[in-house]
Amino acid sequence: MAFEAHDAIAPAASDALAASPRRVPAPTPGRLTCVPWRDLEAEIPAWDHLAQVASEPNPFFESWYLLPSLRHLAQTDAVRILRFEQDGVLAGVLPIVRAGRYYRWPVPHLSSWLHTNCFCGVPLVAKGAEAAFWQAVLRWADDEPGSALFMHLRGIVLGGPLHAALEAVAASDGRQIEVVHTEARAMLASDLAPEAYLEASLSGKKRKELRRQSNRLADEGTVAFERRMDANDIAPWCENFLALERAGWKGEAGSALGCDEGTARLFRESLNEAAARGRLERLTLTLDGRPLAMLATFLTAPGAYSYKTAFDEDFSRFSPGVLLQRENLAILARQDIAWSDSCASADHPMIDHLWRERRTIGRLSIAIGGTLRRSAFRHFVRAETARRPAGHPSREPS
Repeated sequence: MAFEAHDAIAPAASDALAASPRRVPAPTPGRLTCVPWRDLEAEIPAWDHLAQVASEPNPFFESWYLLPSLRHLAQTDAVRILRFEQDGVLAGVLPIVRAGRYYRWPVPHLSSWLHTNCFCGVPLVAKGAEAAFWQAVLRWADDEPGSALFMHLRGIVLGGPLHAALEAVAASDGRQIEVVHTEARAMLASDLAPEAYLEASLSGKKRKELRRQSNRLADEGTVAFERRMDANDIAPWCENFLALERAGWKGEAGSALGCDEGTARLFRESLNEAAARGRLERLTLTLDGRPLAMLATFLTAPGAYSYKTAFDEDFSRFSPGVLLQRENLAILARQDIAWSDSCASADHPMIDHLWRERRTIGRLSIAIGGTLRRSAFRHFVRAETARRPAGHPSREPS
C-alpha cells in the first residue's frame, strides 16, 4: 500500500529513517503475509478452526464477526490482514491498517484495526504459536514500515498469554514496548454460585430493593425470562433488539446500532452466524411477551463476552436491565465458561456494582525499524507518557 510521509516527521528525519539499516531477521518457524482482508473469505473453515484452538478467545476477530465488520462498515478498504501460518495451517490473524494520525497527532504508524463495536483487540493466534507469531509480526514491521514511526496495538488484555509472549519477544530482541493507556472494566469470574455471588456483590438493602422491583413489575402482567442458544427466530429477535436500543438514549444520541445501516447489518449478520455456530446466548426479559430487556452474549469458551444489552427506558423504575443481569449470573453455573467480559466502559454505573472482578485492557506502542526510527520513537513515546501516563483517561478525536 502506498503511504505518504507526514509533516510530523521533518524531511531530514524522514530521509534518515528511510536510510537506516534494517535488522536482518532471524529465522522463525512459520510464515507471515500481509493480505487484503477479502482473501480470508476463502479460508473461513480454517479460520473457524483457528478460533477453536486460539491461545486467547476473541470473538471480534473471528470470521463471523470480523468479516461482517469489514463488509458493512465504512472506510475498510485500507484494512489488511497479517496472516500467519505454521506447517501450512492458519495459525494467526490480526487486522491492521497504516494510519496517518495517532489520535490527535499527525504521526504515521502501523495500527491494529478496531471499530466502535469491537471490544477486544487481541490477535487470534493458535495456542503454542504466540512467540513465533509476534516474531513474525515484528520482523514484518521492521522490514515494511513505510513511513510509520512505530506499531500501535489497541484492546490488548494485559497479563494474558498474547501480551506475555509479546513482552518476552520484545525483551529478547531489545525492543522498546510501552503501555500507553490502560483501563479496567467489569468482569465476572468466580467459583461462587449465582445467588452467593449476588449476595457478595450487593448489600442486603439493594437485594431487597431488587426483589421489590421484581414484584412490582409482576403486578404489571406476566413476567418471563427466556434464555436461548439456538438459531431459531434470530431475525425477529435482532429486530426487537435494534428497536429497543434505538428507542432509548442511544437512539437520541445517534449511537444505537439501528441508527446506521452498516452497524445494523453487522449486528444481524454476526448474531446469525454466531448462533449457527452455537456461540450466541440470547437472554430476554419480557412483560406479557413484550421485550423489556435483552442481552446478546458471545460464548467463547473458556470465556464469554457480553456483547450488547438494551432495556425499555419507559420501565426504568423497575430496573429491567439490572433484573436481567441478575438472571444472567446463571452463567456462573456453566462448566465451560470460567469468566465473562462485560465489554462495558470503565466505571460503568450499573455493571461495575454487580460484577466485582476487573479486566485490564491496554494500548501498546512498539518500536520498529532501524536505529534512527527507534530513537525517534523513544523520544515520542517519552513525551506521550509524560503528558498522559498509562491509566489516565484520554480524550480521543472523533
